[in-house]
Amino acid sequence: MSDTAIININGEAFEFPIITGSENEKAIDIKKLRGLTGGVTTIDPGYKNTGSCQSAITFLNGEEGVLRYRGYAIEDLAEKADFLEVAYALIFGDLPSKPQLEKFENDIKDNSLLDVDLRKILEAFPKSAHPMGVLASLTSALTAFNPTSVDVSSDEAMYNAIVKIMGKFPVLVAWTMRKNKGLPLNYGDNSLGYVENLLQMMFSKPNETYKINPIIKDALDKLLILHADHEQNCSTSTVRIVGSSHAGLFASLSAGISALWGPLHGGANQAVLEMLDAILQDGGDTAKYMAKAKDKSDPFRLMGFGHRVYKNFDPRAKIIKVAAKEVLDDLGVDDPILEIAKGLEQEALKDPYFVDRKLYPNVDFYSGIIYRAMGIPTEMFTVMFALGRLPGWIAQWKEMRARKEPIGRPRQIYIGENLRAFKNIENR
Repeated sequence: MSDTAIININGEAFEFPIITGSENEKAIDIKKLRGLTGGVTTIDPGYKNTGSCQSAITFLNGEEGVLRYRGYAIEDLAEKADFLEVAYALIFGDLPSKPQLEKFENDIKDNSLLDVDLRKILEAFPKSAHPMGVLASLTSALTAFNPTSVDVSSDEAMYNAIVKIMGKFPVLVAWTMRKNKGLPLNYGDNSLGYVENLLQMMFSKPNETYKINPIIKDALDKLLILHADHEQNCSTSTVRIVGSSHAGLFASLSAGISALWGPLHGGANQAVLEMLDAILQDGGDTAKYMAKAKDKSDPFRLMGFGHRVYKNFDPRAKIIKVAAKEVLDDLGVDDPILEIAKGLEQEALKDPYFVDRKLYPNVDFYSGIIYRAMGIPTEMFTVMFALGRLPGWIAQWKEMRARKEPIGRPRQIYIGENLRAFKNIENR
């Protein structure tokens, strides 16, 4: 196969190199296209066929259902590693040794306290504020309490910024939920592990001892790992493009949180539960709604099935489906919405319409079920997604700055009015 591509424009041929990735992915390098052709560009709404960068962090093959972080299979990471090990691998490139992991965890704990004035900012939000808006604002506010820019040429400065946000972010997540539920705020317990401490901060009450359920802890650990990175999705691309202007880490992360908020991205698991609740309110007939989903003239959209990238199956869904069953069995939850979810799953797995189109329940479907069973409010689901995605965003921002990538500046094809004469206001 030739290592170049020929593009013919108005009878003139232009040659461009073909880049090959480590997994044999091919890409036409068109960065000189405008210069060589005198202004011709490409158009690719949604960037579905456009690579914005070269990255060594995550490999995703949607056709074969493959997901790897730094070369490690997601199945192995979810089964054999904990969230901090995966976070370290994503950010620094390799799974940590025991001393490296211990230092990473201890340094994160040492950076978990928040300035008391940040608490005042949180208290200024009404209880009705959506948790994602609160989280984005608080993350951005961290910049005010840490005004010095990160020296990206210094490994020490980068490391310190990373453990600082890894330490403070779970506290922001827990505070956001407790504010929403009207519970007193706390700073956690540094004698606990990362995920255990998160659970304690979220669910403990001042008048009773909180006991950590190991099945819940393991399920949450897996969920965070499965959401830790996912190649150049909307929020990750946002973090990179904001960071390309040399905006700081916290500001770039805040932008990523806002991008994640949308129902077509991180808000999908919240949309699943809202759909299930709507079905319940309409009598809970799952067969009726599966028929509506198959009717192209019906506006109803079945949330939590299929995936924009995975054309076969979502490898994350295979893993978390097992965890969802373990959680539901252990808690013995009697919840009509969860029963509807089970009914939809069973219908989809046996209905030829869904099987032939490979419209299987995805990770958003199962994560929403787990979060609801754990007692996490529906509006907090995307916040939990953001916590899991944090190390991926950090890794992508760090890689983008280390590679000295140019500022993001997409082009457009103008389709507006041509030059028009200006009319004075009395003549309009």
